Amino acid sequence: MKRKIWKAAVPYTIPVCMGYIFLGIAFGVLMVSRGFHPGWAILMSVCVFAGSMQFVAVDLLSGPFSLLTAGLMTLMVNARHIFYGLSMLDRFKICGKLKPYMMFSLSDETYSLLCSTEPPEGIDKKWFMFFIAVMDQLYWIAGTAIGSLAGSLITFDSTGIDFAMTALFIVIFVEQWESTKNHIPALLGLAVTVVCLLIFGSEWFVIASMAGIFVTLSLLRRHMVKKEAVQ
Repeated sequence: MKRKIWKAAVPYTIPVCMGYIFLGIAFGVLMVSRGFHPGWAILMSVCVFAGSMQFVAVDLLSGPFSLLTAGLMTLMVNARHIFYGLSMLDRFKICGKLKPYMMFSLSDETYSLLCSTEPPEGIDKKWFMFFIAVMDQLYWIAGTAIGSLAGSLITFDSTGIDFAMTALFIVIFVEQWESTKNHIPALLGLAVTVVCLLIFGSEWFVIASMAGIFVTLSLLRRHMVKKEAVQ
């Protein structure tokens, strides 16, 4: 029965697989290039599984460590998961013992699939969602393993490979820009980021800009909702 559910869930995860394999490879190579053993890269993808935050964590772990900086950076980068979690409360009620893992594995792409996909007729929804979440993490782990092992066995210049996640966010930004007529959030994000970079410098601008974007959008939320309703 569960094999049937797994077969039904896997096709929906193929697009995520295409992205996660290559991003996982980039992360694995980056970890090894900074002097970490391949096992640490794989362990992080198993136990942390935080996507963009894993790329950020490489710099946090390989440089002078500050608990305050690491904590604030993690909170700001992953603050969106607060809203993901709140919106999934009803969906996860049926998950029972699987609920802790479903919460842990809720990446951007998994969240998107769980929100937009319904199981085929006759397929148990709980296990359908679980297999989507598991497969997405396995893709990331597989990519990490390939990248870290290849990076440890093959010597090559890895300069610029950490740009992989930046490139992904650029693509997401462009897609969101083209998919909506309301460009206020995007423009605000760009403006706040540039201002914070000029004021706080490259070391602190990420934390400052994430906080600034959150506050700005919160203050302007009602205005933007009214504007969209009028349109």
